[in-house]
Amino acid sequence: MCGRFVITHPAAALAALFEAVPANDLPAVPRYNVCPTQRVAAVTAADGARRLVVLRWGFLPAWYKAPGDGPLLVNARAETVAARPAFRTAARERRCLIPADGFYEWQKAAGGERLPWFVTRRDGAPMAFGGLWQAWEGAGERLLACAIVTTPANAALAPVHDRMPLILEPADWPLWLGEAGHGAARLMRPADPERVALWRVGTAVNSSRAEGPDLVAPLAAPDHGLPPPCGRS
Repeated sequence: MCGRFVITHPAAALAALFEAVPANDLPAVPRYNVCPTQRVAAVTAADGARRLVVLRWGFLPAWYKAPGDGPLLVNARAETVAARPAFRTAARERRCLIPADGFYEWQKAAGGERLPWFVTRRDGAPMAFGGLWQAWEGAGERLLACAIVTTPANAALAPVHDRMPLILEPADWPLWLGEAGHGAARLMRPADPERVALWRVGTAVNSSRAEGPDLVAPLAAPDHGLPPPCGRS
């Protein structure tokens, strides 16, 4: 799954990277602990143009009468997204890219303690998560909301957790956004393990209120019977 992530690149840099027209109300950065229900920047495409827009992280199916009317859908499993009623139309028609510097995942130690890891790209470039979005209306309000698609973990992350976000390479962005025709389903596979790096970080990030660059600092921690950091250069 993906329940927290980091984004530090400003709107102008993201707009240039994704060749997108930025909205005027994008969230301020840096953000080292983006959480579900918060506003996030996302790339959408329509009418031959890409836009960098603001979406609420937490997909809202059309039948919800209020934002809290059902489970908070922050992730959509790649294996079932095309069939699940909440996501299947968006999977065909409303895919997006969600920029991030990296994400956190938690591993259970032998004693049941939840130990956080930070996952990023080895080359330092921003990640682009594959996402779905939807315009939801109800209870007198209109929200643009999204979910991050997840895949089985790759070999680098599997010792920590069994799921990871769908991470798309630049060559795949046009197909995912619907600019290059059909066939986006074939992109829903784990990221190349050689492209990611991960390391243990401190438990401060366990709090949704924590913020700041110290959250992603590698941790020199006691041995908890866990595998060593993977993929670090």
